[in-house]
Amino acid sequence: MAKLYFHYSAMNAGKSTLLLQAAYNYNERGMSTMLFTAALDNRAGAGRIASRIGLGREALAFRAGDDLFARIRDRSEAHGPLHCVFLDEAQFLTEDQVWQLARVADRLSIPVMSYGLRTDFRGQLFPGSRALLAIADDLREIRTICRCGRKASMVVRLGADGKVVRQGAQVEIGGNDRYVSLCRRHWEEEMGRWDADDMIGFTRK
Repeated sequence: MAKLYFHYSAMNAGKSTLLLQAAYNYNERGMSTMLFTAALDNRAGAGRIASRIGLGREALAFRAGDDLFARIRDRSEAHGPLHCVFLDEAQFLTEDQVWQLARVADRLSIPVMSYGLRTDFRGQLFPGSRALLAIADDLREIRTICRCGRKASMVVRLGADGKVVRQGAQVEIGGNDRYVSLCRRHWEEEMGRWDADDMIGFTRK
């Protein structure tokens, strides 16, 4: 049975690289795919998925008002069977669009592989990620590491001065110059939620 997958991580964990590699594997075996990326993120150019290691591929851009079920259904009817749909920047999906992708798996029997961030720089879920965590058939964490070597599960946003920003809009497009992935402990310290000095005199019982 086809499934809706959500591959999630913090920034710079290689999500786009894994997506492009998986899509390549399908195509290499003569299988057809359909690739989407968010119109909001045009760092690599409009409608293009690109990874930090230099891989890239053209994709279809999606916007908040798009009916992804209809787009995928129409493409399948016009050009023959689709074997898999890949979607990058899944955090920018709306809740309705996540349900549309679920219907692609359930009613069109086409697997959907979505890749995106789980939380924003404030530690809050993106709408698309929240819906995917709720209804996706398969959740897969892609891991990267904090500066301390622990698993990085959070991200901080940097201002123009290179200092951590603690307030602002949820969505602000940027790369390594704007975002740094951290473990939960160091994210709390950078966001001012925990003072490392508070540990002085603490004794484990």
